[in-house]
Amino acid sequence: MKHLFILIFISLPFLLLSQEGNALKGSIYISGSEGYNTFRIPAIVQTNSGRLLAFAEGRVNGSSDTGNIDLVMKSSDDDGKTWSPLKIIWDDGNNVCGNPAPVVDVQTGEIHLLMTWNLGEDRERDIIDRKSKDTRRVFVSSSSDDGDSWTTPKEITSSVKKENWTWYATGPCHGIQLKSSKIKGRLLIPCDHIEAESKQYYSHTIFSDDHGKTWLLGGTTPQHQVNESTVAELPDGKLLLNMRNYDRSQKARKISYSEDGGLTWSDIRSDTALIEPICQASLLYTSDNDFLWFLNPANTDSRTNMTLKMSSDEGKTWKTHTVLHSGPAAYSDLCQINKNTIGCLFEGGMENPYQGIVFTTVQIEK
Repeated sequence: MKHLFILIFISLPFLLLSQEGNALKGSIYISGSEGYNTFRIPAIVQTNSGRLLAFAEGRVNGSSDTGNIDLVMKSSDDDGKTWSPLKIIWDDGNNVCGNPAPVVDVQTGEIHLLMTWNLGEDRERDIIDRKSKDTRRVFVSSSSDDGDSWTTPKEITSSVKKENWTWYATGPCHGIQLKSSKIKGRLLIPCDHIEAESKQYYSHTIFSDDHGKTWLLGGTTPQHQVNESTVAELPDGKLLLNMRNYDRSQKARKISYSEDGGLTWSDIRSDTALIEPICQASLLYTSDNDFLWFLNPANTDSRTNMTLKMSSDEGKTWKTHTVLHSGPAAYSDLCQINKNTIGCLFEGGMENPYQGIVFTTVQIEK
């Protein structure tokens, strides 16, 4: 393990917040603009060429998780300094197209975008209770030209969702491609689901061993009360799954490990250094400096205080390095831009967490 002295600074002055409408400075998606009432659910990857692709849900009529929701994207060719106009990846009328979980296949250069769909009139509670007209379905779309064009979304529900699962979510956050010699090249997406009979929440993974042509169901956590998850591969090939936790006796993230590429997962336990208010979070391992990064609203009771933490011992201990925004903030994702820079994409606002989706960079210097 390398031990480095690091200096971290933020490219945007978040301690001096200003309003652009109701959005924070640095917002690349601003709720109430571009034909959408609200933008939510960020996810980001860097392609082989260095282009950044920032995905989100464009919610047409309101901030609700149901209704008319499109899957949208913006790209950047200058490390996030400027961004392209909004591109609609998937618009299915009044239905829900969301939960972006992109992954880059570095061997082929293709980007695969895993997503979920449901009827706009079907609410989550009805889907869980099996009173809805339809259910949650899983789709994938791919791009071989750095996100300029995307294939028609293809349904893969039957191969990644069990019959007795009702609610289902991909990510939302980036997936990973495994580097370990054991299963090198596997594409892995963190997901979650709810069982019909017990109505218990679990995290699980799905994977592809043929460069995104087919997708299969991986392992499920042995215990429940967890859902939205994020995953990283550690230097020895072990996988770390970091999960949103509904057990309020410990207001902290839950974690689990896999030693077989995500086919099975260890008993879950709390990581008490990573507090949360019940919210999605993001995890990133940067091999250039052997650091593990974690981003979430670091507060036990409210979605505020978007905080970046770093671990130099593979998540055994954590240090708080930067508070990106002390005010309202919620979902996030992380990407590596180069060996000295990571990108942070997160929901944040002045009055509530959903007034915009912000991008900023963090520099790591020896």
